[in-house]
Amino acid sequence: MAINKAMKTALKALSYPDLDIKKTYKLKRQLKNAAHPYIKPLYKMWDHKIPSLDHEIPVRIFMPSGEENAKGILIFFHGGGFVVGNIDSYSSVCANMANQTGYLVVSVDYRLAPEYHFPAAPEDCYAVTREIFMDCTLFDIPRERIALIGDSAGGNLAAVVSLMARDRGEFLPSKQILLYPQTGNDHSESSPFASVNEYGTEYLLTAKRISEYMELYQNSEEDRQNPYFAPLLAEDVSNQPDTLIITAGYDPLRDEGEAYGKKLHDFGNQVQVYRMKDALHGFIALPKRFVHVKRSYELINRFLEK
Repeated sequence: MAINKAMKTALKALSYPDLDIKKTYKLKRQLKNAAHPYIKPLYKMWDHKIPSLDHEIPVRIFMPSGEENAKGILIFFHGGGFVVGNIDSYSSVCANMANQTGYLVVSVDYRLAPEYHFPAAPEDCYAVTREIFMDCTLFDIPRERIALIGDSAGGNLAAVVSLMARDRGEFLPSKQILLYPQTGNDHSESSPFASVNEYGTEYLLTAKRISEYMELYQNSEEDRQNPYFAPLLAEDVSNQPDTLIITAGYDPLRDEGEAYGKKLHDFGNQVQVYRMKDALHGFIALPKRFVHVKRSYELINRFLEK
């Protein structure tokens, strides 16, 4: 359904153009957590911690209901601009993901900015992914049935982990799913992408908000030129996993996500890019009855079973 005048007016009111996330990110976290209170779940899950060099990384594991054996593993990285979100706020998303795909979902609670600047988040995500790939006895599922998936900032992290895996040579995922990913480094008025200017003010996620998140995430200005910060900047994106990218029609990040898909294709990778018409950023968190969620899982399941 297209966005009508009344809906657009409501979206404009909800876009909070004057809030400075750099000053209010702690409140934003509290509000997000309050919107997703932790209650005893009706789905199968358990919490675990994976050791890293100097800290432990929490993960939450979701089993598909009604399945004796999962078809595979989806390693999930949540969105939130690298600043907000956690495994609690994404638990309903991950439970639905497990049930819709029949895959076991491992949700990674990576460290957030600004307490932990880049590259803390991708290093945490890489560490968890490496642990799973290097010891398949953990879940008794073969490597070729393990895929990366993330939404928004999590889509960035999935793409970055795939680049890191190729560069470090320890393992390489066979598939990645990037949901409306952030891949670029400029969301100002000078952005090369039309969607940043066309949909960057009145469609919930604003270009201003994205820029503020990026400022909180970076450790220095030099980080913005690092392909592990913005994967679209990578000079070489060859030898990457088969990729499914799903973008949202009314999303400032739409064009950079699609540009990353084109770049992957140009370097010889197998890529599918699908634009979800009339969708807003973050739609995967909507209830499962919504058409965009249903359509996304149709695309995801078809991609996983190829």
